[in-house]
Amino acid sequence: MGKRRAVPGIHPYDGPAGGWGALKATAIAVRTQMDILNAPPTLLRTNQPDGFDCPGCAWPDKDHHSTFQFCENGAKAVTWEATSKRLTAGFLAENTVTSLLEKSDYELENYGRLTTPLAYDPASDTLQPVSWQLALQQIAEVLRGLSPSQTEFYTSGRASNEAAYLFQLFAREYGTNNFPDCSNMCHEATSVGLPRSIGIGKGTVSLEDFEHTELVISIGHNPGTNHPRMMGTLHELSRRNVPVIVFNPLRERALERFADPQNVGEMATYGSTQIASGYYQVKAGGDAAALKGIAKALLEKEANSGGVLDHEFIATHTRDFSLFSHDIQATEWQDIEQESGLSRNDLETVAAAYQKSDATIITYGMGITQHNKGTQNVRLIADLLLMKGNIGKPGAGICPLRGHSNVQGNRTVGITEKPSADFLARLEAEFGFVPPRQHGHDAVQAMQSMVDGSARALICLGGNFAVALPDPQACFPAMKGLDLSVHIGTKLNRSHLLVARQTFILPCLGRTELDIQATGKQSVTVEDSMSMVHASSGKLKPASAMLRSEPAIVAAMAAATLPDSRVPWAELVADYDRIRDRIEKTIPGFDDYNQRIRQPGGFRMPLPPVERRWPTASGKAEFSVFGGVEENASAEGSDILRLITLRSHDQYNTTIYALDDRYRGVFGRRDILFMNDSDLDRLGLEHGDVVDIETALPGRQLRLEGITVIAYNISAGSVGAYYPEANVLVPLDYNDPQSGTPSYKSVPVRVTLRTKQIRHSA
Repeated sequence: MGKRRAVPGIHPYDGPAGGWGALKATAIAVRTQMDILNAPPTLLRTNQPDGFDCPGCAWPDKDHHSTFQFCENGAKAVTWEATSKRLTAGFLAENTVTSLLEKSDYELENYGRLTTPLAYDPASDTLQPVSWQLALQQIAEVLRGLSPSQTEFYTSGRASNEAAYLFQLFAREYGTNNFPDCSNMCHEATSVGLPRSIGIGKGTVSLEDFEHTELVISIGHNPGTNHPRMMGTLHELSRRNVPVIVFNPLRERALERFADPQNVGEMATYGSTQIASGYYQVKAGGDAAALKGIAKALLEKEANSGGVLDHEFIATHTRDFSLFSHDIQATEWQDIEQESGLSRNDLETVAAAYQKSDATIITYGMGITQHNKGTQNVRLIADLLLMKGNIGKPGAGICPLRGHSNVQGNRTVGITEKPSADFLARLEAEFGFVPPRQHGHDAVQAMQSMVDGSARALICLGGNFAVALPDPQACFPAMKGLDLSVHIGTKLNRSHLLVARQTFILPCLGRTELDIQATGKQSVTVEDSMSMVHASSGKLKPASAMLRSEPAIVAAMAAATLPDSRVPWAELVADYDRIRDRIEKTIPGFDDYNQRIRQPGGFRMPLPPVERRWPTASGKAEFSVFGGVEENASAEGSDILRLITLRSHDQYNTTIYALDDRYRGVFGRRDILFMNDSDLDRLGLEHGDVVDIETALPGRQLRLEGITVIAYNISAGSVGAYYPEANVLVPLDYNDPQSGTPSYKSVPVRVTLRTKQIRHSA
């Protein structure tokens, strides 16, 4: 291939993940956001026993022997929240909501912290300061005038256990189980699939298991960006010569090589450590085929020589192995190879490594869950582990990688649209009101109810609801058609600006800030990806004297809305220990809650499968059957590609910290489509062409125009574009019917050159 023409903002990044590049990026984040004197002590309190939990990813803390318990992206999350920038009333008076909507997501949040409650004034089209008392009074009046079923209660993963518990308590006493939450858009397939397989919707491994594992299989995630503190663990494994086998459509730098900023030798020599011992670039939507191929190779090895499967475990602890094995044996290698994009030899090589290992961990992310059959994908991973008894023994298990720092904790304390009868009975016994039994809405259902007009109000405990969802062409107008929207947050975002008839923005404390209530300084708690619950205590002076804590805001809203409430809202908020006492009384696993969170590291929630106890209907782990090999709806045409939506390295969920994607060689822009060289040639495109992208699903007219296509090391037939910009290509109803998770990771699309003139002038 000849030399490619230069494309503005695109040039290769040759360094490893981490290393000096990470330190430089951290320094830039500190310099551009925080007071230089406040930054060092604040960062040094991140993930420490007497400090605050990082508002970024949910990877657990290994120990507290190191002074540094934060990573590059964690530092970005902390400095973004603890910024010295402020969004003032004067600025808002001079800038209409209409004009602010023209700003980028990055610009909106970069204006700084919210400092006072705001209400939308339609006459001037501006957000104006409002007193807490008036805001709460007007919110309560609207809510009391609606049917509870017309109101949606959305929860972001950054909310603490205490805030989330009060939020679900408020909504249920109000009369609804409408609980769309951020988990619906990422790991709901885990929350639905794993209980069917092993009885709980959580992972089974601990950090200690990584010290005893003999093999890690990493599928569908990019830890260098999305859960970067995991890189320290992968770094240690590789240096101990533990194989790390990766399945991912893109070659991600962090999964190739990593330099630990705390490793003096690597930093001094500009060295790095290879992470992946084997890297398999599966096609977008080809994970199920790859998993079935590994399982098929194992069954063939068992038939030929025996000694591969753990028959005693299968017989004692599982059901339906024969149904599972029959389906695997009936699946043709030709179909597996075609759908996965991998060869039979590739998958047999992985099977041989898995056979050799006596303790295997499989980690996975949204590359597994965000598909039409995401729930079945999750179950296939569980099936593969069950074949060799790799759940319930040291060094082995399933490890879903939750993205946000307390999304798992929110679910544990009751944020679910499908509450169990036992949980509702305990709430009724403790608080004296009768909670609704009818299941409510998840995130997609909530938005669909707004689109059809049956939902009239939205209360958001954090997050950027409309931007996180697919199909903004449908979502944005629906938000504007509501009677009421309420947003509890730290910074302005686009969802706040999709104003309803009445819109209120209520500013809250961040994780980094001091929380003082009637009885003094308070701590909140969070649960990480490995079910460890621990305390988080901010130390910084709040960004404004007008800020209130999330628990305090929720309690005040509930008290205003429910004047005859049986819940002692003010008493609970006065001392968060009282909230935790009520959690302990109504949710199993929180025994001695207040005592145990005062111990460094906190405590682990019960995980019965770790002890090989299976809280399924049968009392055993359940094998599943994944019919065929396709994960997504098929689309006809030789020009069809599968679109994967991606985060950049300067991004966390919908929050854009800056416009670079360092490891992928993109700088100062986000209007990029990553494509394999062979697909460029096949479609008659060149690196740097400006293209339009159109969803290739029947009856859909979804387009993203004016995107620059660049050659990248991504599996053939797959393309990648940034989230949330590419959400315009994802239909709202294109999701996993079992979990409701949108299929962001494999949308059939067509890519066409805009004009020859654009090509020549690029």
